[in-house]
Amino acid sequence: MQTANTTTRSFDAWIAALRDVCGSFDSKPEWRQRFQGSVSKRHQAGIEIAGITTNVERIFHRQPPSTSDETEHCFLVVQKQGQATLVQNNQQLKMRPGEMALLDSAKACEILPHGLIEHDSFHLPREELTRHFGEQPIPFMKISANCASGQILQLIVSRMVTGQITATETESISHSVTNSLISLLPAIYQNQQPSAMLLEQAGDTLYECILRFIDHHLHEDELGPALMAKQFHISTRQLYRLFEQHDESVCRYVQYQRLERCAEELASQQKCQQSITQIAYKWGFTDSAHFSRSFKRRFNSSPREYRRMSLNNAS
Repeated sequence: MQTANTTTRSFDAWIAALRDVCGSFDSKPEWRQRFQGSVSKRHQAGIEIAGITTNVERIFHRQPPSTSDETEHCFLVVQKQGQATLVQNNQQLKMRPGEMALLDSAKACEILPHGLIEHDSFHLPREELTRHFGEQPIPFMKISANCASGQILQLIVSRMVTGQITATETESISHSVTNSLISLLPAIYQNQQPSAMLLEQAGDTLYECILRFIDHHLHEDELGPALMAKQFHISTRQLYRLFEQHDESVCRYVQYQRLERCAEELASQQKCQQSITQIAYKWGFTDSAHFSRSFKRRFNSSPREYRRMSLNNAS
């Protein structure tokens, strides 16, 4: 493994090192006096890997000319420390430690660190990626471990990031590792497609199905975004986006529906023997004080006042 490290003490030196290793990136430091950053470059298993540490506000890459040498590679970004947002194709990916994403070097992109971050960028030959993806443009995507291909890729990358591949192994498997990483990416993309297509092609139908699911499971304590996403085979991020398309919030919708059910039972003469706490717990609330505050915000009266007024009006 060949290693060349450049640890910088100033922003200007850091951005120069970044451009030397990764291409024509630019950046904006939040505070030059508080800037931290380093850039390293190493070769492992035949792949150039850039190691980047920084706390800048923004890193951006403008779309290079198609004839530029900068389109020779795509970036498989591994978030090692901290959190960041990656932007490309008018889409955003929130990156947490251990997560990976694929960026197309032929398109503009942004990296927005949330404080100090560290990531490794695997430089994969774009020509080979294009050949493997065929007619499908190289996608901007997070690498999911929900399929065997994603799990295998994460295992390979993890061993490389942590230095578990020895120098002897590097010499003997360099070509096969590069081919393996590239050939796994289209399979990972295809596995992630059904959920995205489901949202795009059947958004309203899916939304109605989720609303019916919520309606039937309001009384269950564990009803929440994670359960719904699992039930409908989508990510929680996709679930949130689906509700946003209808100007709604998942958690707010669930809470409002539960409050409506509680209000119905508080106003019912048949339920007057049940305590307010019993009704609240029946519909998924586990904290009576929180329930009372939420109810008052929703109906402008406490549960006790609401019940008294409703029953008096009915008699």
